[in-house]
Amino acid sequence: MGSSFGTLFRISSFGESHGGGVGVIVEGCPPRLELDIGAIQAELDRRRPGQSRITTPRKEADRIEILSGLEGTMTLGTPIGMLVRNKDQRPGDYKTVEQAFRPSHADATYQAKYGIQASSGGGRASARETIARVAGGAIARQVLHRCHGTEVVAWVQRVQDIEASVDPLSVSQAAVESTIVRCPDGATARRMIARIEQVGREGDSIGGVLGCVVRGCPAGLGMPVFDKLEADLAKAVMSLPATKGFEIGSGFAGTYLRGSEHNDAFLPSEDGSIHTATNNSGGIQGGISNGEPIILRVGFKPTATIRKQQPTVTASGQATTLAAKGRHDPCVLPRAVPMVEAMVTLVLMDHLLRQQGQCSLW
Repeated sequence: MGSSFGTLFRISSFGESHGGGVGVIVEGCPPRLELDIGAIQAELDRRRPGQSRITTPRKEADRIEILSGLEGTMTLGTPIGMLVRNKDQRPGDYKTVEQAFRPSHADATYQAKYGIQASSGGGRASARETIARVAGGAIARQVLHRCHGTEVVAWVQRVQDIEASVDPLSVSQAAVESTIVRCPDGATARRMIARIEQVGREGDSIGGVLGCVVRGCPAGLGMPVFDKLEADLAKAVMSLPATKGFEIGSGFAGTYLRGSEHNDAFLPSEDGSIHTATNNSGGIQGGISNGEPIILRVGFKPTATIRKQQPTVTASGQATTLAAKGRHDPCVLPRAVPMVEAMVTLVLMDHLLRQQGQCSLW
């Protein structure tokens, strides 16, 4: 319940942050696809902890193991099982969690729902679960790129009140990866890094906003009414840990405009393809992609685990205080970039298969 995502291209994740490992079952991958295992590992390397001085110091290589679904590197069309084993577990860092709920974590809500919770780390609520999403998304990315040349690029747009100037139409993954904060605006990136380091030294945390663009998305993806493409994208990215907001196209800024200012006028085309003069719709109209770049933004809260002393209560409701000991990111945004890309890619892959199934009879 609640650990699977997708309809035709479907992932199911398993594992806890301080258990034996985290894995994923990918169903619906087309057969006879030559899979680049190195590309899957590269995505996990972008997500893994301990990759820079502004991320958690937990040391995990996050080496992927392919358990099923391949003949060599060729997909069989059967479920693909992948596993990453945990190596640097420190459950002792979380002994106090057994007695006290960590503020703004899932401890209290998991206890209320199940009557039991993982005593080490966040369990299923931990960002370590996103290994499964990134691994599954890496397969979807390969299919989308080979079929349509689709690119999905995310970046850190804002850290607290420090905002970058980024052109979604031209931003590249190489530019994003050129800084440890994953902001392609070099000058702004340096300010972001300094702020994150400062906050980390103070034992605190900060949040911000990620931007994401999809280029080369074919028109026609998305279903009417309840399975609109932007609705599925919103669900996908908002299922990530620490997310608190979603915008697409003009987003909330569009609420300040009149219809005459916001409408995307159509341009004439000799080949019959659809193009618009502006893109306030963010590449989606009526819940269906129109072929223009899909542009979205995701808001992330400050990391909940901080070293500052905080008031809380025990499971029995007694007042106490808590200062976390675990290894955590002072800002989740740099490592969230591949996570957002993965969830967006999974949605697009699922809708591509649904569209192909709908049109294959004609």
